[in-house]
Amino acid sequence: MKLAQEVLDLLKEEIPEVEYNRYIKQLTYNTKQSNDTYAVFNAPNPLIANWIKNRYKKKLEHLFEIKGKKVEVKIVQKDSQNENLGKTKKSEVPKKTINSMLNPSHTFDNFMVGGSNQFAYAAAKSVSEKPGEVYNPLFIYGGVGLGKTHLMQAAGNVLQNRGKMVIYTTVEQFLNDFLRHVRNQTMERFKEKYRKCDVLLIDDIQFLSNKDTIQEEFFHTFEALKSEKKQIILTADKHPKQIGGLEKRLQSRFEWGLVADIQPPELETKIAIIKKKCEINKVKLSDDIINYIATVIESNVREIEGILSKLHAYSQLMHVDITLEFTKQILKDQIQENRANLTLDTITKAVAKDLNVKPSEIKSKSRSKNIVYARRIAIYLSRELTKNTMPQLAQYFGMKDHTAISHMLKKINELMENDEDFKTKIEELTNKLTSSSQI
Repeated sequence: MKLAQEVLDLLKEEIPEVEYNRYIKQLTYNTKQSNDTYAVFNAPNPLIANWIKNRYKKKLEHLFEIKGKKVEVKIVQKDSQNENLGKTKKSEVPKKTINSMLNPSHTFDNFMVGGSNQFAYAAAKSVSEKPGEVYNPLFIYGGVGLGKTHLMQAAGNVLQNRGKMVIYTTVEQFLNDFLRHVRNQTMERFKEKYRKCDVLLIDDIQFLSNKDTIQEEFFHTFEALKSEKKQIILTADKHPKQIGGLEKRLQSRFEWGLVADIQPPELETKIAIIKKKCEINKVKLSDDIINYIATVIESNVREIEGILSKLHAYSQLMHVDITLEFTKQILKDQIQENRANLTLDTITKAVAKDLNVKPSEIKSKSRSKNIVYARRIAIYLSRELTKNTMPQLAQYFGMKDHTAISHMLKKINELMENDEDFKTKIEELTNKLTSSSQI
């Protein structure tokens, strides 16, 4: 109990105070279910349990390890009767699956597939079917919270269920493990652990950057696994070629198999994700609320859990129904933060790229139909997504004065009501802009 509280105190120092008070503070340590293998915490409801599990499970495990105890952290709903943690007889647990640190909830079945992630999904699925034979290594890259770890662990879970020895770790944990074995002069154990597994999954490979010693060790681990046709899956926030401070030989090997990217989800995929999360967490939201969240929130899919948890918590504490106005009020600060970096240039360039025109043409006097169309969208989005006044918009877009902008906005609002294609294009670009602002 004391150790668990010390770990929570360490976490408190590293995360925003509001998150600690709102979520982490509600955890209670379950001494009965915890043992040398598991550290079990109870959360008051499934939303908070899932939110903490997705955001801080690995961090908690790392903090336990710092304190000298290597355990798998479990976050479960209080009074849950379907968790048999640590109860299984040793003879019933396949030796190869012990301490893999995989999240069993990361499966292919509950991963929402869309145009933005379809290629990476198909690649991970293929690897899970034929490990070591196709796409080895598989390198998945993309922004924060887009599903890289989910896909990697989904493949790992499939292979582990087939009796494969799977190791999942982050570069940070790999480095800490390496240093510990160096200090203890037990490097043979380290090599035995990482080079004798069937599948090696490593998150955040970009953090190998400029760490020469660990790059050298990882290179030899990579070579040993590859030579024996053992599957390697890596994730990063950027393409191997864009990772600075990485040895050329490692960079080239990361590209040997298949490099697949995950883009921010398009609007339809984001809506599907929110609906799925609502179903899992038993939260009821109307379609207009779901559409609103999908349109205004950033691309970080992981944050959706937090948003639903926030809405649910506020609703319960304030004893009010979750309406559209309630949602807008609760998410107001979050949305403003997401859009803080948007500028008129950012918006104009995004619209120009999407509609295949030049930014200079949008700001010109051209009356060409496609230019006028692009200009209307750019002006509307600039008014909605920035704090610029109408005189400032008039000056930027080369229009006579604020009355010209006012007239233009009136026309745009009419189009929004009567032209479904125009409205859809506005929603798509709003989604793209608010998504990319935080990537």
